Amino acid sequence: MPRYKLTIAYDGTEFHGWQRQEPADAPPLRTVQGVVQEAVRDLLRQPVEVVGASRTDSGVHAVGQVAAFTADVRIPLARLAQAITARLPRDVQVLTAEQVDDGFNPIGGARSKCYRYTIEHTSHPHNPRPLFDRNLVFATPYALDVGRMQDAARRLVGTYDCASFAQVDHGRATTVRTVFDCIARSPAPRRVEIEIAASGFLYNMVRIVAGTLLEVGRGRIDAADIPRIIEACDRRASGPTLPPQGLCLRWIWYGAPAAQGATPEGARADGAHGDGAHGDGAHGDGAEAHGREDRNTGNEAIGPASLGGDACAEW
Repeated sequence: MPRYKLTIAYDGTEFHGWQRQEPADAPPLRTVQGVVQEAVRDLLRQPVEVVGASRTDSGVHAVGQVAAFTADVRIPLARLAQAITARLPRDVQVLTAEQVDDGFNPIGGARSKCYRYTIEHTSHPHNPRPLFDRNLVFATPYALDVGRMQDAARRLVGTYDCASFAQVDHGRATTVRTVFDCIARSPAPRRVEIEIAASGFLYNMVRIVAGTLLEVGRGRIDAADIPRIIEACDRRASGPTLPPQGLCLRWIWYGAPAAQGATPEGARADGAHGDGAHGDGAHGDGAEAHGREDRNTGNEAIGPASLGGDACAEW
């Protein structure tokens, strides 16, 4: 039977993460996978299994989650995304639907991903905390030096052991990953965006990176200390794990393999590859949930080209 790929956006505030959770002694928890799978089954009248690429945590958002299923679909492909969305709650949307090869694997086939973490710093007494987008950003009362944060962010690029930026109980056989790009920028007064594109992410990795860069912005960690933190391979060497609401999964790229060190046009992390969401619906989370992340260790992954300071542009 044919296989289909969905690109999904969601506001993760009211979800217990992506992965379906069905406790033996309690009703099923509300998850993104659960509601999407229910909508697809209701539409197709088939026992479809929807598999997602990233197990985002509770409160984490996405504009470029990727999922796939195999089914006999009689609905015109041009109408499939809209037909599924019509059966979903208002905090989830299927942005695109396309037919793919029968062997398409949304987890193992991913070559790189991009996450964004958004921070609002409200140090001045007349700067109120975020209100209408409070579920999409993390608010800190401390003033942040974005220049120092960017200096530290660029030092995170490379292939190395990321154990200092993972929860101790990450459960992975290897903690080596390739970070293709990492930036910190200020798109508006008091607002900071941290964006990171990598071959894969460990449990809470993006939220720990964001917490480390926040400490740099506060002046509690020096940008020059980043290599030392990486070399320590010790969770205690890095900054705090920031809350989930500031995190957003921006896109997942499924480019073809190329020569070592190559940066093909399709691998650009600015959205030009065409695999991600084409809107600015939900904001999102970058950290992978416990027990799941890209299988690429980085050596074989093809990453984004140099982005000139924009790892994940608005689409």
